[in-house]
Amino acid sequence: MKRDLRFEVIYKHPIEKVWRALTDPKAIAQWLMENDFEPRLGHKFMFHSKPQPGWDGKTYCEVIELDPPRRLAYTWRGGPIDTLLRITLEPLADGTPMVHEHTGFRGGKALMVSLIMGSGWKGIVNKRIPAVLARMDAAGNLTDGVAPAKMCE
Repeated sequence: MKRDLRFEVIYKHPIEKVWRALTDPKAIAQWLMENDFEPRLGHKFMFHSKPQPGWDGKTYCEVIELDPPRRLAYTWRGGPIDTLLRITLEPLADGTPMVHEHTGFRGGKALMVSLIMGSGWKGIVNKRIPAVLARMDAAGNLTDGVAPAKMCE
């Protein structure tokens, strides 16, 4: 049993700004979780959140694809899942389409996690990332000190 998640959205912002929202650790903390991410191929990093039943609150990742500002992929391991997150951007004159794919949910426990995460990712790509983009200046710098997000909220 296998399940993949896929979301497509268009952000009304230039690709460079969207890329910054997706790769700046402070921005990521606002739309996802605290982290020690660096947009560097081979970089191993971790997301931290409040522990949940079956998950210690730590997600272990490694950047495995990097083509700024168009493509980013990293492994996503924690609790019962060992998956891949891939984000693809395309510049257009009036915005930036994003394809967000979280793939490789295999087995019963991972399938259950994918159902929960699917709902979470939907809110992230449709609400949280746009909220962070709205709080960024034209150069992609955050303009306020909003508290970090929590994946499980």
